Amino acid sequence: MNRDFVYPADVSTQSLGSLRVNVTSLLQSRPIKDATVTVSLSSEPGNVVEQLKTDDNGKTEVIELSAPNIEYSLEPSAEQPYSEYDVNVTVPGYEGFFIRGVQILPTVTAIQNAQLVPRENRQGTGTGTKSNKSEEEYTIGPNVLYGNYPPKIAEAEIKPTGGNEIVLSQVVIPEYIVVHNGTPRDTSAQNYYLKYKDYIKNVASSEIYATWPEATIQANVLAIQSFTLNRVYTEWYRNKGYNFTITSSTAYDHKFIPDRNIFDTISNVVDTIFSNYLSFPNEKQPILTQYCDGRNVTCPNWMTQWGSKDLGAQGYSALEILRNFYGQSMYINTADEISGIPSSWPGVTLEIGSRGEKVRTLQNQLNVISGAYPLIPKVAEDGVFGEATSEAVSVFQRIFDLPETGTVDFKTWYQISGIYVAVSRIAELH
Repeated sequence: MNRDFVYPADVSTQSLGSLRVNVTSLLQSRPIKDATVTVSLSSEPGNVVEQLKTDDNGKTEVIELSAPNIEYSLEPSAEQPYSEYDVNVTVPGYEGFFIRGVQILPTVTAIQNAQLVPRENRQGTGTGTKSNKSEEEYTIGPNVLYGNYPPKIAEAEIKPTGGNEIVLSQVVIPEYIVVHNGTPRDTSAQNYYLKYKDYIKNVASSEIYATWPEATIQANVLAIQSFTLNRVYTEWYRNKGYNFTITSSTAYDHKFIPDRNIFDTISNVVDTIFSNYLSFPNEKQPILTQYCDGRNVTCPNWMTQWGSKDLGAQGYSALEILRNFYGQSMYINTADEISGIPSSWPGVTLEIGSRGEKVRTLQNQLNVISGAYPLIPKVAEDGVFGEATSEAVSVFQRIFDLPETGTVDFKTWYQISGIYVAVSRIAELH
């Protein structure tokens, strides 16, 4: 294919970004092999840049695509900091998947996930809420820092919990949240059921740039997670009679864009810190951490996104960035419970020589996953972490873009648990 294609702009400002497409079935999240993936320039839909096939794991190769100069995403600019491509996925026996405007930033990898609906399962998915997939085409809207979205309406960062309001007894990372794709009172807006981590990755990819320093990404992800968990903990919208967890309106909550691509740098951060949120001393409730861009909109006592980028570039840690904006008493907390996970991380890295029920649980989950991902070798479920288990872990890590250590740390444990849950039960289509 045309790997020398150049995005139509000043060649002197060109950089390269990367794209990978992951294709799975909506039923049990099983990978789809030999899917045809066509990548075209959004501004020239007939100009096919690449045509790819997915491998045994439902993944395309990583391809390089032209992107604007990285400086456009490191400082506010009138120039769009990302290029846009269309992705079309076709597989016999499945509904097609087409998304317009996949965003390619320089130096990072965009990940476009495509969950396809088997044609025989199309009938009966109408449940009054929108399935995450349909025959419609999807268009990715602009990043919040580049687009024109309403600023956040200020709220109290700690919600009252007296009276008849429903409040959870503890902070729980939910398995799924329900996102209302509009303002709270927009009854025509659709609801989307998403896994918690997928929602956080979507919002972060929609609201900041994945080219920013890692500490800045961490700080922004923590703010997004804390805000979201405040909505979950206080049952904020359900207490008002709504049937959703959070909205996609930037005036009320965060920007969520259905089916948008995410980025590897953001995904890696979320996978590592998804159980964390922000707290004040002697306050159990996650803080409703509000923020603004800091350039087009000012917000005293809130974090500014461009300000967080500048501090990250100066070497500030994520916590230092957050305390700079929210006060020195802010600290990072960990949720009491992670919902939907069969067994919690043992608290220590599992490696060769480890023994016990946690190892047996790991081995069982790997064997179930290998039914969908046959490159992962089956292992004996004997509770002993030996060479065979280490090899199975290494293959899993290779497939799911984790550091290939053959050991099971926090990030690997919860990735294995999440994939196990997805492939071991039939996903709901609503």
